[in-house]
Amino acid sequence: MRIDIISANPNITGSFLKYGLVSRAIKKGITEVYVHHLRDYADGKYRQIDDTPYGGGSGMILKPEPVFRCVEELKSKLEYDEVIYFSPQGIKLNQKAANYYSLKNNLILICGHYKGIDQRVINKLVTKEISIGDYVLSCGDIAAMVFTDAVLRLIPGVLGDGESAITDSFQVETGFDFPQYTRPEVYRKLKVPKVLLSGNHKEINNWREKKAISKYKKILKINKN
Repeated sequence: MRIDIISANPNITGSFLKYGLVSRAIKKGITEVYVHHLRDYADGKYRQIDDTPYGGGSGMILKPEPVFRCVEELKSKLEYDEVIYFSPQGIKLNQKAANYYSLKNNLILICGHYKGIDQRVINKLVTKEISIGDYVLSCGDIAAMVFTDAVLRLIPGVLGDGESAITDSFQVETGFDFPQYTRPEVYRKLKVPKVLLSGNHKEINNWREKKAISKYKKILKINKN
């Protein structure tokens, strides 16, 4: 898989690409991730990428020209499955969506900044708008990193344990994980549940399922209140 991130401030993704899961995926040759600076596609001496909104209002809007040039240059060299823009109006990113995008070959991610992006970019270039939650972020780069991590970890070979992505939280029906324990068996008089030491996998699976459902019901109750 290849992911191209179009950003107004590419330094934000620097450490994300150098360390951790994404870095390992790149080093293994499983994926390619490239960050493109909007200013490289802007006009004028100062490489302006934003301007005031028509009709008045506070803040600045990302100009269409740099985004169009960048996307069109990328698409002239490679075929892309989706051009994604992160916005509060987008479809919520969940595990099902992450699974879906992990099966794609090439994706372009457009990161918003300031007060937004010229609507003509969305109308003509964007194929999917995605939201990572109902809250405000300082820039779309953060959303792009969340999306990239959630998707790439599902690709075979990225994780050290091939089974771990399948059994993660939100891959199961409730969307919640069960309690996990490791050695020592007793720590500060706190004991590991006996069922996990029994070796009876049927009973262990039943226990885990009940605990996950219990967590799920607890969260539902909290959210209702």
